[in-house]
Formats: sequence, structure tokens, C-alpha cells
Amino acid sequence: MLMSEIVSFPGEGASKKLERVQSTYTVREISRQFGLSEHFIRRWTREGLVRAAEPDETGELRFDFQALTQFRRARELRSRGLSMRQIEAELNGQLNLFPERKGILIPLPIRMSPFEEALILHEQNDPRADAMYRRAIEEGECVPDAYCNLGIMAYEKNDIPKAFDHFTRSLQHNERHFESHFNLGHIYFEAGDLRLARLHYDFAAAIEPCSASAHFNLGLIDAMEGDTPAAVASLNRARRYATEEEIGQIDETLAGLQKNAGDPGAPSEAGVKKDA
Repeated sequence: MLMSEIVSFPGEGASKKLERVQSTYTVREISRQFGLSEHFIRRWTREGLVRAAEPDETGELRFDFQALTQFRRARELRSRGLSMRQIEAELNGQLNLFPERKGILIPLPIRMSPFEEALILHEQNDPRADAMYRRAIEEGECVPDAYCNLGIMAYEKNDIPKAFDHFTRSLQHNERHFESHFNLGHIYFEAGDLRLARLHYDFAAAIEPCSASAHFNLGLIDAMEGDTPAAVASLNRARRYATEEEIGQIDETLAGLQKNAGDPGAPSEAGVKKDA
């Protein structure tokens, strides 16, 4: 099997796509990124534990970057061994610090912050986003996220040294920043430094265990290093969290690996978790 057949990331254009902090996230995106069931996400929203942004034109719930704080907190508590009931109690305790109404945060009518403006400008491909991200950093707002997205902008301009600098600065402010670890892994992968690529993809997978892309990329590195059993294990982990569209591409990669190794077995459907 040719290596060119292996190096194909899941999802449209995913091999060239970095992970950036978005202005809004769907329920499904939150579920995949934080390993939370959609049932809990929707219930927490109804109960006011997490505040959703304005629904989109289809009426689907969306969450802004500020809601990520609560979801990151839930992930941190779960990593410490707390049950979902204990996590809910902890989140409730945080909300009760606000006296307006029990269990509900009431948004105040304030103008957008520099980081919020930068996110909107970035999504519109407006070059002014760069200055707004830097202003957010100067004001101490969402500093790791701002550096990460500056890194994305530098990468898109093919300024790899500057992108590397921004991603590492992001990690200086938050050593568990998923997107920056993932993006550094991608930069090292493209440079052919598989050892450092693996290091950062491993960090990303540890921070976000449900990231199909992180597991897939680890599988590519295993395959390139000739460790077919490890590659198959990583790709099957990616498959567990992949979308229907990504599963087909993962299966194609798995089939190629197994054929190359002389293993006719196809990936089993048993025990495979698919997104709802």
C-alpha cells in the first residue's frame, strides 16, 4: 500500500484544516468536542446551567464561545472522576453566585468585546480581525483563544514561523488548549517531524478524548512508522466518534492498512458508537 493512500484525513479538506475557536457551536459540535451527550447539553440549557446564544434560522440551539467555559469546566470535573450528578451540582453552585434569578443567567445589554468582534470579523475574512485579536490580548480577554486564532490567520498566509509562535504563546497561557495542541501537531506533521506531531496529537486526544481528528492523525503516524496494529486501534477510536461522512473515509483507510498487512478482516460494527 502506498503511503499516499494512507495520508488522507477524514472530512472534506480536513488534512489542510486547523482547529480554531469559533463564534458559535451547535449542540452536535459541543457533544463531539467535549464528549457530552446531546441529552445533557439540551437539559442543561433548559435548566439554565448553560446559556445558549440566539438559535439559527433553523431553530437549532447554538452556543457562543462564552458557553465553552461551562463545558470546559464540566470536562475538567469529569476528568477528576465526578459523576454527572456531581457535575450538575457544581455547575448549579456556580450559577447560584448570581442573585438575579436562581438557575438562570440574565445577559446584560453590553457592546461586543474585542474578542467577540474579532471572531465575527474573522468569520467574514475581514483583515481587521488581526488587530481586534491583538486588542483582546492587550486587554487580557480570552488570551489563549486569541493567540490560537492569530496562528490560524498566519498559517493561512503560509507564515509558518509566526503561526508556530502564536500557537506556543497560546499554550503558555493555557497548557491544555486543545486547538493549539492540535494545530502544532499538524504543523509538525507537515514538516515531517512525526515525534513532535505525535506529542501534540497525544495531548489533544487526552484533552478531547472524543476528537475523531486527533485519533485519526495518531493512526496516520502509527501507519507511517510501520505499526499497523497501533494504527488500526487509533483509527477505530476515530471511527467511534466520527460522523457518517467521516466513517466511510476511515473505513477506506482501515481496509487499506489491513490489506497491506495481509489481514482480510473488516472493521466490525459491534460496539461502534455513532453520532446520533
